[in-house]
Amino acid sequence: MKYCPRLVLISGGTCCGKTTIAKAIGQRLQDLKTVIISHDNYYKNLGHLSMEERAKVNFDHPDSIDKDYLMKDVRDMLAGKAVNVPDYDFVTHSRKEGKLCIADADVIILEGIFALYYPELIELSDLKIYVDTDADTRLARRIARDIIERGREVEGVLDQYMQTVKPSHAAFIEPSKKNADVIIPGDKEFDKVLYMLNGYLLYELVSKTRKS
Repeated sequence: MKYCPRLVLISGGTCCGKTTIAKAIGQRLQDLKTVIISHDNYYKNLGHLSMEERAKVNFDHPDSIDKDYLMKDVRDMLAGKAVNVPDYDFVTHSRKEGKLCIADADVIILEGIFALYYPELIELSDLKIYVDTDADTRLARRIARDIIERGREVEGVLDQYMQTVKPSHAAFIEPSKKNADVIIPGDKEFDKVLYMLNGYLLYELVSKTRKS
């Protein structure tokens, strides 16, 4: 039996729970080869800029993503071709060749704040999910993440949030909610949230994937 690869898009604001939802869905598609990628890996390489210049870039604007590179890899994955997903270093803001090689996936889950923003991605997708989480919860999670994982100071995290994250969310991410097939609350217990997805939506995804 052959499989026709399917694309699931998961979007939402910063630290809303996109990755957690993506992993949980992948675990429930046990009969299919499911891969999870983040469009964060496709931020533009800023290695040619000074560290001071890199720090000034608005990473919460859609133009910060190397969309052409992302779309090429997504199309190749949907065609069953092998793709080497790049790595992105958020400390140095530089991109390099990654070690994750993806080939012959049945379901591709792409998560990121702009997953429902680009029309080219939406056109290719089979299921579009928006994770809607309270802004205060997202900010608290972001502070913890950036301090622990990225070595940043609280003042710097809050400054970035107010200057770029919050306004970009209002301008680009929140409006993309209209492109979702389903909107789920990311500040509830994930087991209850996933129960909402276990029925018709995931059944349809699996049934569409199988092709005789």
